[in-house]
Amino acid sequence: MNHENNGSIMKPKGQKYLGERGFVVFIAFLGAFIPLSTDIYLPALPKMVQYFHAAPSMVNLTLTFFFIFYALGTLFWGPLSDKYGRKPVLLIGMGIYSSASILCVFSVNIYALILFRVFQSIGCGAATAVATAIVKDVYAGRKRLTILAVVQSMGMVAPIISPVMGAIILTLLSWRGVFAVLAVFGILSLLGSIVMEETIGIRNTGSILKSLGRLGVVVKNKSFSSLLFTFSLTSIAFMAFISASSYIYVDDFGLSEQTYSYYFAANALFFMLGPLVYIKISKHFGSHSIITFSYLVMSISGLMVSILGNLSPVVFALSLIPASLFGSIIGPARTNLMIEQLDGDTGAASSLMSCAYTFFGSIGMLIISFDFSNRIFVLGLLHMVIGVVSLILWTIIAQKPYIKQVPDQVKDRDTIIA
Repeated sequence: MNHENNGSIMKPKGQKYLGERGFVVFIAFLGAFIPLSTDIYLPALPKMVQYFHAAPSMVNLTLTFFFIFYALGTLFWGPLSDKYGRKPVLLIGMGIYSSASILCVFSVNIYALILFRVFQSIGCGAATAVATAIVKDVYAGRKRLTILAVVQSMGMVAPIISPVMGAIILTLLSWRGVFAVLAVFGILSLLGSIVMEETIGIRNTGSILKSLGRLGVVVKNKSFSSLLFTFSLTSIAFMAFISASSYIYVDDFGLSEQTYSYYFAANALFFMLGPLVYIKISKHFGSHSIITFSYLVMSISGLMVSILGNLSPVVFALSLIPASLFGSIIGPARTNLMIEQLDGDTGAASSLMSCAYTFFGSIGMLIISFDFSNRIFVLGLLHMVIGVVSLILWTIIAQKPYIKQVPDQVKDRDTIIA
């Protein structure tokens, strides 16, 4: 679990231009790039099928390939940020993202769009790969938990407003307008990266290959890897919903794209509230109990979706909301617990977390993309099975002696380490 810090110590600078509040908002913006880059064009998927005269499975590749290459990209960005710093990685990544978003606007066929989405996803990986690492660079103790909760909650604003924005853009422009908006987001993040002061305090030395090799060191950390596998499973169910949501609401229930965006936003609202709810209830209950109860609720919610979800869009949404809320509640606890298993290599750990979540999420997207006669039943079954499996694994792993326990009540260290 320990490793040598073969690097030069550099004291992180304060945020001269962003300030503390602006800095937190910027980190949240970076963490929101995945939902911004995917959810905003979910309402457009059915229309893109018509525009390109392509099968839904082909159009869905713009989503599936995005997550696959995003996962691969994060594996490189994190270790590189441990060696060269967070800021250079953000500058390069956001430059790639902005350029690829512009190219998406001018795609002439579905194959070109898929290709440009791949480059967009690689650039996007830079943002999310270092967002968690930046939090650990700067904050400690319960303050870190609080910031993680705030950042994750603010980041979940994106899934709430993104589909609504996408639906509005579709009424004014076309699917191309969606990618024009993403290009603007990319440019804004690039400007934020320019004014951000470097946060890393200890840089890895040696060659690039040696920096990338730190991924292997982190993977071999038994406590980190076992927690990572357990916590990543839930993304199978959650990403399956994201991939199938527009088809369920628009095709199965016959709703308009605009109405669908409201249902999607309502579900995302509970994702946003989850981390904030955790901060409140963690004052009274331990993180172990909260995580255990959350997996139980997810299982029951999935069962309700399978049994009742086909009755109406309202019943489907109400059945799924508990899983969304409690799946989000455990976010700050699981992130903090995983990074506490390591003494360094935060960028590499952040990369592996993003990669694992996305990899398992892609499995969920692949499963739900099959031509099932009842997608709602399958989606509920996924939530129920993943909830039960995660609960069993968590119950076993949490008691292992090699897991570094994090105190539930830590004296608040509200100062920025800078």
